[in-house]
Amino acid sequence: MKNYEAHIESLFEKAEDCTKTTLELLKLKAIDSSSDFVSFLVVKFVLFSFICLFIIISNIGVALWIGDLLGKSYYGFFLLAACYALILSLLPSYLYQWVKVPISNFIIAQLLKKSRS
Repeated sequence: MKNYEAHIESLFEKAEDCTKTTLELLKLKAIDSSSDFVSFLVVKFVLFSFICLFIIISNIGVALWIGDLLGKSYYGFFLLAACYALILSLLPSYLYQWVKVPISNFIIAQLLKKSRS
């Protein structure tokens, strides 16, 4: 009878160890996935910041150049603003396919890549 109790107790200990190991593995996989995603976001944010800075400085230069050609510097800013208003009116129709779909596909690919390994 003691032999059966020892085997059952050993079985419970092994099951407990297996459960702890599985939970630890899940935690590590979650940390790996989240670190990949956060590092991706940080890189994209830094890249986006530099692109925005470049665009702002370029727009000021182009607006001043156009304003110089038109005779008054503020004409260039108004013309550039009108161009951006036109672009902004067309942008919502394409925003879904240019932004949401690629980001969703990236997140799904990252999650599936981690679940397969």
